[in-house]
Amino acid sequence: MKLIAGNSNRPLAEAIAASLRVELTRATVHRFADMEVFVEIHENVRGEDVFVIQSTSFPANDNLMELLIIIDALKRASARRITAVIPYFGYARQDRKTSPRTPISAKLVANLITTAGASRVLTLELHAGQIQGFFDIPVDNLYMTPLMVPDIRNNLGTEDLIIVSPDVGGVARARGFAKRLDVGLAIIDKRRERAGVSEVMNVIGDVRGKRCVLVDDIVDSGGTLVNAAEALLENGAAAVHAYVCHGVLSAGAVARIAASRLEQLVITDSIRPTEAVRVTDKIRVLSVAPLMGEAIHRISSETSVSSLFD
Repeated sequence: MKLIAGNSNRPLAEAIAASLRVELTRATVHRFADMEVFVEIHENVRGEDVFVIQSTSFPANDNLMELLIIIDALKRASARRITAVIPYFGYARQDRKTSPRTPISAKLVANLITTAGASRVLTLELHAGQIQGFFDIPVDNLYMTPLMVPDIRNNLGTEDLIIVSPDVGGVARARGFAKRLDVGLAIIDKRRERAGVSEVMNVIGDVRGKRCVLVDDIVDSGGTLVNAAEALLENGAAAVHAYVCHGVLSAGAVARIAASRLEQLVITDSIRPTEAVRVTDKIRVLSVAPLMGEAIHRISSETSVSSLFD
């Protein structure tokens, strides 16, 4: 097994390597003066099982090109199998035509990764499960429940706790949390007027006197979480926490969350935390390195990945 890291989230790649007790393969990934990506692998990878660790987070296009070029370099170096390990899969929110003459960018990105030479993909908490079908190669989609359910139980307990989905699309995810914690479930009925702007309409379920935990896959502008927290508190909730896998946190999201009535937002390091995230006491980061490291080990040893979630 060999691990190669791009530049998008080097600390996570190093943590995954440490969990597997292997060294990252020596490689150069840098830019020419005109910002073209250059990759050179400094170790022999012929016949090896290679894992490329690279989130396609901001800057999404640069990090995607790094991933594609690393895969191409490995293919031309005769690697036996190349697994693209993508903790955060960018463009996942563009998984269907939302209006006439718009792209399905998630499918395009899947085609690019496959054409570049990836043998399989390992990712975490895809925005939409059907994206696995966009690939013509095997895809292992990990879930955040093994990481976050124990954290909720240890830090919040389960008494008077209720899991809340911030929209109808996330009900299956929220139900999985509620089932494992053996607590109730509520849903926010949300209307989105345009991309990045949401308006909370109704709370479905009894949250009066409950400690609410919002669970979602992505927090971007933070508007959905802040509005959902306000709606829950107005409906009698005692407190609102949030557990979200991917902390995109664009623009003024960190300041918006810091000023909100949320008790705390817990995210993972699938996207490299910014300095603003690190210094605020309103946001806490869990590492996905042990989970992803175990999945990489199981893929390399040809054992079951799905049993991680039984």
